[in-house]
Amino acid sequence: MLISEKVDRLRQQGQMTETEALALFDELEPVDSDFMMGRWQGSEFPTGHPMDGLLAASNWYGKEFVDPDTVHPLLFLDNSGQIIKIAPNPLFMNLALNIQIPRNDVLKPIYTFLNSLQKTDKSQARLRMVDYRGKTSATMIYDYLPIHDVFRKIDDRTVLGLMDYKASKRPYFFQLRREG
Repeated sequence: MLISEKVDRLRQQGQMTETEALALFDELEPVDSDFMMGRWQGSEFPTGHPMDGLLAASNWYGKEFVDPDTVHPLLFLDNSGQIIKIAPNPLFMNLALNIQIPRNDVLKPIYTFLNSLQKTDKSQARLRMVDYRGKTSATMIYDYLPIHDVFRKIDDRTVLGLMDYKASKRPYFFQLRREG
């Protein structure tokens, strides 16, 4: 079975445990920085993490890698469906980890408005090769938060991302699919 078929089958079964997601992540091949260049559309990979459901509820679109020093880690859709770049907010990240923020479509307009207040064109991260769990792979390093997003290859257009956030004991998983 191809690894991409295995990932699809696991996702169709619903939420994975953190242990299952880590085992899958460890099975995947690393990627280099060149592989990550371009715009990627994201989706959540639920494992019971406190942030599960929050990105979808807030109109998350994905990430964009222009070059190793110009990375837009948080792309969201605005009220008109246009992609905007936003600056990560440490306060919001801490709230997401420590309180149960509602995650439903009713609140999507509020989250979208809050995102628009953090709009930026300035790069908010960079991409480096980092050793994580025994493999060296492309890793997005936030400029102003202690977060590293490590990427592993599912197929030529898809990666599994693992967010390693210093303030959280648990990894947060997501999937990125290359545009085009």
